Amino acid sequence: MTEKLEISVAKGMLEKTPANILVVNLFEGVKIPAGATGAIDIALDGLISKFVIAKEGFEGKFGEMYVLPTYGKIAAEKVLVVGLGKNKDFTPNRLRELSAKIIKKCEKTGNAKKVISVLHGAGIGGYDPEISARMITEGTLIGAYSFDKYKTDKKAKKVSELVIVDMVEENCKLAKAGIKKGKIIASAMNFARDLSNEQPAYATPSKLAEIAQSLKDVEVKIFDKEEIEEMGMGAYLGVARGSSQPPKFIHIKYSGKGVQNQKAVQRKIALIGKGICFDSGGLDIKPPSSMLNMKDDMSGAAAILGVMSVLKDLKPNCEVHGIIAACENMPGSSAYKPGDILTAKNGKTIEVDNTDAEGRLTLADALCYACELGVDDVIDVATLTGACVVALGSTASAIMGNHQPTIDKLIKCANSGGEKLWQMPMFEEYKESLQSDIADMKNTGSRMGGAQIAGIFLQNFVKKVHWAHIDIAGTAFLDKPQNEFPKGATGAGVRTLINYLMS
Repeated sequence: MTEKLEISVAKGMLEKTPANILVVNLFEGVKIPAGATGAIDIALDGLISKFVIAKEGFEGKFGEMYVLPTYGKIAAEKVLVVGLGKNKDFTPNRLRELSAKIIKKCEKTGNAKKVISVLHGAGIGGYDPEISARMITEGTLIGAYSFDKYKTDKKAKKVSELVIVDMVEENCKLAKAGIKKGKIIASAMNFARDLSNEQPAYATPSKLAEIAQSLKDVEVKIFDKEEIEEMGMGAYLGVARGSSQPPKFIHIKYSGKGVQNQKAVQRKIALIGKGICFDSGGLDIKPPSSMLNMKDDMSGAAAILGVMSVLKDLKPNCEVHGIIAACENMPGSSAYKPGDILTAKNGKTIEVDNTDAEGRLTLADALCYACELGVDDVIDVATLTGACVVALGSTASAIMGNHQPTIDKLIKCANSGGEKLWQMPMFEEYKESLQSDIADMKNTGSRMGGAQIAGIFLQNFVKKVHWAHIDIAGTAFLDKPQNEFPKGATGAGVRTLINYLMS
């Protein structure tokens, strides 16, 4: 829960703009600064070139930083020199990551209420000022994020204002547009991160439903247990049985820019988020160490809610359905058991092989529901398998599906958003391990190829749509800091889905 950090752009001269910290940059190997950094070096009588570079050995490697007092030579109290790395390796995604590191450094550097910055990447880096400003904004708000809702001793955020300063009017105009879009995307990510970081006693199925109903400019329908039963969602209800928390099936609809003229809507897309608000494993209970962060098992749902929360601002030219089958997987007296037979919405029967493979059961009914909406694409996002974590770690999410162009497009959208997707195969041979002697299929198969087998299972509930499944089990929640993220929830999938909808 991040305190308000204002980000803006102003036309002016860096050396004459008052601030606690001024941020400038250097590419790796530069000995004599040019551009905005060069102007500040001159104003400081060569302190950057003669002292920071020549005497202190600053090389400009990516993420390298040096704080320099200005001794009253310019309006800012301190200068933070940051390394951009090699020019050939510098990308918008690197700028986003660097911006997160910069704001964290500023927070640790004494009294830093106001920070001003050059428009990184827009000079010698050659990037459009709008892109640069967007990446700076996204990275800054991602890096400034903290979840301290339950801390009694809250540490006040040191930085309350970041101003990008540039002398060129057109650059400022473009940067303003970039800041606006960066704020929207970071807002969606931090919305999702707040939900995934929340305690499970708060983020219940009923609370997710309440949050969905609070979203603006969308239609929301919440189905309760009786209505879910009427729809024939036996797989989903089987998982929900063991908890005292009632299940909530959530359907959010954004009608697109053409709400008054549906011919203007180019495509209809359903986004499904796995919404297991806490996963104990059910009767096949998890060991304590594996259960510790299972509040994050609704990170797919959090991502969908984050995306849906900003569609009113982004206004994509498509109809979007956000779908969440929210429940808990608990070992209560009514819990489903290994050996039970569940019947999904499409009539297919499932033998429960392991109650800890519950997410795919809830997704099965959600997929059936989505395919009945007349949409073109269905994309599900889920913390689904430990096998995905073993295969890809916390660096990349897995993707698979039934339509290669959709998969390719999502991978491209992930790359441009700073996320990584790696396609897993869905070979026919994987189907054999799901065979059941007494039902249409089992809910688990071999431990080998577990992520792909889960995908094969889900495909049984997809009909007449382009479908992609994204497994964020390794990327949704970090055990230690990585790139621009601290320990905790990352909002995985949000940037990918936003880019997909906006493309």
